[in-house]
Amino acid sequence: MNLEKLRILGDGSRYDLCNYVSLNQENFTKVKQPGIYHAKSSCGSSVPLFKTLMSNHCTSDCLYCVNNCQNKFQRDEYTPQELVSVFLHYYENHYAEGLFLSSGIPGDPDQAMDNLVEVARLLRKEHEYQGYIHLKILPGASYDHIKRAMGLADRISVNLESATATGFSELTTTKDYQKDVLRRMKWINRLKNRYPQLVPAGQSTQLMVGANQESDADILKRVDWLKKNLNIKLSYLSPFTPLDNTPLYNHSQPDPKRVPRLYQAQFLINSYGFPLEEMVLDDSEHLILDSDPKQLWAQLHPEHFPVEVNESSFNDLIKVPGIGPKSARKIIAARRAGHVFTTLEDLKGKGVWIKRAEPFIKLNRVYQSTLNF
Repeated sequence: MNLEKLRILGDGSRYDLCNYVSLNQENFTKVKQPGIYHAKSSCGSSVPLFKTLMSNHCTSDCLYCVNNCQNKFQRDEYTPQELVSVFLHYYENHYAEGLFLSSGIPGDPDQAMDNLVEVARLLRKEHEYQGYIHLKILPGASYDHIKRAMGLADRISVNLESATATGFSELTTTKDYQKDVLRRMKWINRLKNRYPQLVPAGQSTQLMVGANQESDADILKRVDWLKKNLNIKLSYLSPFTPLDNTPLYNHSQPDPKRVPRLYQAQFLINSYGFPLEEMVLDDSEHLILDSDPKQLWAQLHPEHFPVEVNESSFNDLIKVPGIGPKSARKIIAARRAGHVFTTLEDLKGKGVWIKRAEPFIKLNRVYQSTLNF
């Protein structure tokens, strides 16, 4: 096993997100084997993935990427058979439970996609591996390659990177936002609608925050569009990190609060049903970083409050700061069983964040606090 190749190609995949937890260094170093990344599952447990590039050769000039074609450093690549052998070694020794496979684009994207798809085919058809596979779809990939990948992977993704075509053009001259990226995402959605059995975990995407001049409004508009048009319920957001030996090495990083606030706003739009136009933004169309978006919305809409917990609908309950969809469902289920909520501690048992919720609710027609902010 070539440990140097493992390290180089594992490090090259570092900034592809596969969950919405920050890609901190410790996610890669819980075991000594290179390329192992600990992702968070939907239930919060840690899942080790073998996360790697097939190749770090690339003809793209993405200004933020260490693999861009202008950078002079050691290039390497796997053959499909080599990568399958490494992954099976990791899997059989319980170092990795799944595979996250991406690649640079050495030239023709279909040639690179041939290798990615062949890895998945070998694992599924020849080695009878039935575990998790996430394949990256490369910009410019053909319809046929995408369909083949969808028949083998659990999840596929295309990195959108920017919320607008203008922002995308600030970062690369070798890829077209509409033709190479969005068109592929639309093909994936069309195929998924036609063949629901394909890629059971669906498609995802990633947007970079802070590498160009896009505002939070631009990002949230794209997130909203992705959900409505492509059924992407969570877009991964990556804070821009300036890397040595890239053209943006001295570019400033975004405020560390920006990505968490954007995730909160995205959840309000996608999971809570808040209208995009009701997100509270400053004069530069950015979120207010010092305030939780839901808390701020509630403070600016006193006409909706206080909410009577024992009578209100699900949609009204989830507008309350400190009450999310899970706790709202528990409250309604308890009410249907005949329970009447009379104390804050009673609500706490349903997962309600009492400190946040208290000023915005009534319990059995009794005000819990006043709306003085």
